[in-house]
Amino acid sequence: MTTANAYPDDLEALKALLLERDARIGHLEDVVESHKAATATDKAEIEHLKLLIAKLRRMQFGRRSEKLDRQIEQLELRLEELEADEGAAPIEIPRTPRTVPEQVQRKPLPDHLPREIQIHWPESRETCTACGAPMKQLGEDVAEQLEYVPASFRVIRHVRPKLACSCCDHIAQAAAPSRPIERGMAGPGLLAHVLVAKFADHLPLYRQSVIYAREGVELDRSLLAKWVGHTAALLQPLVDWSGPTYLRTQGLS
Repeated sequence: MTTANAYPDDLEALKALLLERDARIGHLEDVVESHKAATATDKAEIEHLKLLIAKLRRMQFGRRSEKLDRQIEQLELRLEELEADEGAAPIEIPRTPRTVPEQVQRKPLPDHLPREIQIHWPESRETCTACGAPMKQLGEDVAEQLEYVPASFRVIRHVRPKLACSCCDHIAQAAAPSRPIERGMAGPGLLAHVLVAKFADHLPLYRQSVIYAREGVELDRSLLAKWVGHTAALLQPLVDWSGPTYLRTQGLS
């Protein structure tokens, strides 16, 4: 059916059809304006939450307060919800050509990150599927994607061979590597991770225990607490040495 044939021949019916179309267009325009207003409100709330979180973090500096911690956590959760909704909003594709805005220069991915190269060859890379002639590389398109590889546990097995002299009774063996916690199973990297997660990322030990259990490693909260205590004692000399200097630089002493 052509566009002309889609309209009725009767004048009154045509008027009714046009009025219905205009009403539908008006309704859609109202919906669009409503969405725009809601988006503007969300953006304003996002900026307000960011400022409020920054203010609370400044108040939190240098002292511990469970009330402040809860307030910051609740605000950050609300901020995440708003930003997630903003990211999930459908992208409007204009029906009429518009002036293309200047593209924002995307910040390049950090050079220090390791690169994993994946080469995607066509299904037939040796011969042409059209004529059967040999194919040769003309060039390549390269695009980088930021990916996250979840942290993983590993077991470091320390092996110390014993060597015996074939002429005398002398036996040689390397000394056992030092451990942060005597006879403890935790390596320095794991201890550092637990402390950073607890004190820098505000991740309680019981939550860490649940996360590690999902990876198949059972680490009880009480064990993690003992590790934290032992490591804090190890770090105390460093705190005693650097603490006063840090406080002076922050104007707190």
